[in-house]
Amino acid sequence: MQKEFFVNTLNVDDDFTDFFLVKDISVKIGSNHKKYLDLTLSDRTGDINGKKWDVSDEEEMNLSRIKAGDYVKVHAQVNEWNNTRQLRVLRIRKGQKEDKLDLSEFIKAAPEDPEEMYEFLVKKAESIGDEGLRKMALKFLTDEKSRLLYYPAAMKNHHAEYAGLLWHMKRMLMLGERACEVYDILDRDWIVCGVILHDMEKLNEIQSNELGISPGYTFEGQLLGHITQGIKTVELMAREIGLDAEKTVMLEHMIESHHYEPDFGSPKKPMFAEAEMLHYLDMVDSKLFDYEEALAGVAPGCFSDRVRTLDGRMLYKPTFSKIK
Repeated sequence: MQKEFFVNTLNVDDDFTDFFLVKDISVKIGSNHKKYLDLTLSDRTGDINGKKWDVSDEEEMNLSRIKAGDYVKVHAQVNEWNNTRQLRVLRIRKGQKEDKLDLSEFIKAAPEDPEEMYEFLVKKAESIGDEGLRKMALKFLTDEKSRLLYYPAAMKNHHAEYAGLLWHMKRMLMLGERACEVYDILDRDWIVCGVILHDMEKLNEIQSNELGISPGYTFEGQLLGHITQGIKTVELMAREIGLDAEKTVMLEHMIESHHYEPDFGSPKKPMFAEAEMLHYLDMVDSKLFDYEEALAGVAPGCFSDRVRTLDGRMLYKPTFSKIK
């Protein structure tokens, strides 16, 4: 069965019925003390939040059978709340085998082949001149190849898609190498290794199935986060390959500082040039990804919904935009 309605084509006041993938779902209590369903639905074009109001106890029991990663058929109306589209769900049921859905219409994926992106990163790692840094980068890529081929870079935010972590790393690395050509104080070996390792523990911070869909965080991911987890892993890897103490701490610092601010998980700001550049490479790629996502499907000359990850801004799509 083929989809007729996609997230990026839904307009305010649309009344429709179609299938979507569940990214997140829970029953909550509203300010009026009544239960409501809060869920995030998605397809290959994006995500949209939905609400089903006044959920009865019997409905809650039925809804409890629907989990993140399931397919659902919904009848909903598109409303606007705080300048953002939102679904008012009228009916919802779990997908069934007889629906015969085309899964490619639901899975959001990076635009390049995972194997090709992986090989790109391996070749860059092999070109690192410093033996210790080369071993660290290659060890991670080799040990984690199977998961890297499908893992997202986030549960909900930037690069939350099939093979999104590889796509994030590749674009950061492409930009980082060009930065090294402009700023000759930068050491390419550290940029390449830092990019490859900076989000290494996303693999253990978030859960993901082999479709790149994350239902949530792991136990350790909730309590520690990928920055702390990454520092721990670098320490263990460094001992295994015999990396010297200074380089070990510098790699740990790159991971520790790449979010820049304590509010975003970094207890220290960058203290050497390559660590500083790593932060900006990460920031540029994540923000421009958000632009691509928010403006996909928006008509030229119009504004997007408010984008939470960009401080709630509405983004403008100029007539010359390359975003489709």
